[in-house]
Amino acid sequence: MKAKVYVTLKPSVLDPQGKAIHHSVESLGFGQITDVRQGKYFEIALDKNLPEAEAKATAEQIAKDVLANPVIEDYRVEIIK
Repeated sequence: MKAKVYVTLKPSVLDPQGKAIHHSVESLGFGQITDVRQGKYFEIALDKNLPEAEAKATAEQIAKDVLANPVIEDYRVEIIK
């Protein structure tokens, strides 16, 4: 079983790296892009015998305690069997 964890900056937090990427893609001629926000992606391998609800709870606890800074970041967890 695998947990996919997506960590992104909260909408109210400035994203200078996203702005730099946005500027770069505009310079390459992609004028239809209105905004870019960057984030982090993690894959966590979990014991296949773990119940799905427990796997999700474990991955969410890891995301909250280790992978994301809850002051400036949001996270989302998906479980893939």
